[in-house]
Formats: sequence, structure tokens, C-alpha cells
Amino acid sequence: MADDETFMRRAIELARLSLGETSPNPNVGCVIVAADGTVAGEGRTAPVGGPHAEVRALQMAGERARGATAYVTLEPCDHTGRTGPCSKALVAAGVARVVVAVADPNPLAAGGAETLRAAGVAVEFGVTLQEAAREAMEGWLTAVSRGTPYVIWKFAATLDGRSAAADGTSKWITSPAARADVHRLRGQVDAIIAGAGTVRADDPQLTVRSPLGELAARQPLRVVVAGARDTAAGSKVFDASAPTWLVEPGAGRTVDLAAMLRELYARGVRVALLEGGPTLAGAFLAGGLVDRVVAYLAPKLLGAGPAALGPAGISSIAEALTLDVVDLAMIGPDVRLTATVKGA
Repeated sequence: MADDETFMRRAIELARLSLGETSPNPNVGCVIVAADGTVAGEGRTAPVGGPHAEVRALQMAGERARGATAYVTLEPCDHTGRTGPCSKALVAAGVARVVVAVADPNPLAAGGAETLRAAGVAVEFGVTLQEAAREAMEGWLTAVSRGTPYVIWKFAATLDGRSAAADGTSKWITSPAARADVHRLRGQVDAIIAGAGTVRADDPQLTVRSPLGELAARQPLRVVVAGARDTAAGSKVFDASAPTWLVEPGAGRTVDLAAMLRELYARGVRVALLEGGPTLAGAFLAGGLVDRVVAYLAPKLLGAGPAALGPAGISSIAEALTLDVVDLAMIGPDVRLTATVKGA
């Protein structure tokens, strides 16, 4: 139905607005449409500890929820955690029909559809825009299905793939518009990962800031992957503007990146942004730990200098990692290319 698509599209928009705010909970959107066909309530999942999307939408709808249809991007939860089950809240409000885009893969929360149906509520899955909803929640869905965060590798480079000039200078390869877009991207993740070498060389703060340089209210966890030499103590990444986790090497003098990601998941991280240099990026790719690549390409040529990507365990063209490009956009004078890693 055309109306189903319209209302689910709005629920997906709401889900996108919650990116980076809800972990370890999913970023869900909900629209409640009253029996007369008009929108009675909207909601998106609040930061952890706050009400879920369905509850916020029900609060807005009030008595108009009775006999209404609820459009939800993810199956309503059926468990009691920091908040009560959304399935029972929908039943108590008298909702007559629930349209769900994606089933909940989390066994601790799944089962909402059965509870709703047992109470006489009509439940429909995959009616419309299922793939769009899945894409909006891709990070959370992927992380929950395997127990490690969804990893996005972000890098900036010239068109010939250089991350810095031959003399080591790299500030700034891309435009102010691209750098502002990076802060938007940082605001949608739970952790930002960089290596100690990058911290020593560039002294980045690794925070989310506005175009005017103001710190955002919510800051992702900063993760510094230390090498065997030192930990770059005293750098900006260790200031008080955001929490920082220093990951030091084990007995083998290297950091077990897969184990680090498992620990990040245990800490509530569902989506992580890799901003490390070429060596760390190569190690992540060699380990099959990157899900998405976001490349900011400046219309510049250097001809020499460090490459954006270091050794990644690839020795022939037949072994090259293949990417599926999902988006191309002009960001100021630069090109932003977004792609997923096949087989990740």
C-alpha cells in the first residue's frame, strides 16, 4: 500500500536521526497512524536508559493510539531491561495493527511479534522498505549478529592515493566541507579508533565538533591502539573532552585487534570508526575486520608520500579486496565514496 510506504519511510527517517545515540540499543523509528489515517505520534529511540521509539510515539499519540497502526523499523522488543517491553506497551495502548520492517536478531529481545499476535494485534513483516530499514540500522544489526562492532574505515587522500606529502605534511588534504562531513560521521558512531603513530604524528583530538569548533554534547569513546614503542602520552586524545581507552600490546608486542573489538562490543560499542594511519588500516583489512569504507578524495596530485593504505596481506591482483560502491557524493570540491567490503 502507498500509505504503508509513506509511513514506513518516515519511521526510517526517524531511525537515521538516532544513529550514534542509542547503543547498545538499536536506532529504531516508529510512526503511529490513527484510525482516521492521520499521524498521531512519532518517536525514535532515546539514549540508553530512555524510552524506546514505540513508547515515545505512544506518549505523543495518547488516546488516538487505540485502533491505530504502528509502523516500526524493528520488531518491538519483548523483554524488560532498563525499560519495559514495547510489545506490551503497544497492546496496552490498544494498537490494532503493527507493521514491522525487520525482525529483531537479538534473542534477548525478540518475540514481540508473538506477544502482539497473542493479544489479537495484527502483525505484518516486510510489507515495504525492508531493505531501506535494514540499511538504516545496518551497523547495529551486523554487530548484534556476530558480537563485534560494525567497523567503518574513513580516510582522506589525494586522487593518487597519498595521505600526506613527501615531507610528511598532511594538513589539510581535503576541504573544510569534507572535514565537517567527517564530524557528522563521527557523531553517528560509538567509538573512534586510531593508532599511537597517528596520535604522535598528528596529535588529533578525535572528538565530534561543530563547524565553529564547539564540542558536541555526546562524544564517542576514543580508542588508541598502542605500538611496542610508546603510548603518545600527553596528546590531545587523552584530554578531558571525551573518554579514552588505551589498548596496549600483549606478550607478542602487538594488539589482538579481533579481541579488542570483542571487548569494545562488551563495552556497548556497536559501530566504530577507524581513523588510524595506513599501518593500522592495513592490519584491520588483513584481518577481515572492516565492513565499510568511506573515502574522501581531494582533487589533488602529489606523486610521492605515504599511501593511504599500508600492507594488507595482499600480494596479487587476484587477492585484491573488492568493494561495492553504495554512494558517491560531492562534498565541496571533494568526492566522498562510500562502499561496503565484499565478504566482510
